[in-house]
Amino acid sequence: MSDSKTILIAEDSSVILNLTKKILELQKYRIVSAKNGGEVVKQLEAQPIDCILLDINIPVKDGMTVAREIRQHGNDKIRQVPIIAITGNANNYTMDDFREAGITDYLPKPLDFDALVRTVKQHIG
Repeated sequence: MSDSKTILIAEDSSVILNLTKKILELQKYRIVSAKNGGEVVKQLEAQPIDCILLDINIPVKDGMTVAREIRQHGNDKIRQVPIIAITGNANNYTMDDFREAGITDYLPKPLDFDALVRTVKQHIG
């Protein structure tokens, strides 16, 4: 891959963040991170992001709120970034709930790292 794609990981658990980062860096992706929902849009506005891995239960602003904000953003490129939700509470939401919020796909916790790589590649190559 000549120009590596950038993935924003919005996750407050440093263990999950670090593991996810290492797995995706092995796949030659560039990783940036946000520790809370308030940082996500700032990161999107500061640099080109190809995909977001978004924890639903993130502090400051929850993932569903952040996803809706992204989908209503004034910048087309930001509005269209694939959002992959990461949640330990997938049973609390249906795929319709995720779609309504603008979420492209989701992965349940504990993360299956093979599924993580497969899902990211499916959305951004």
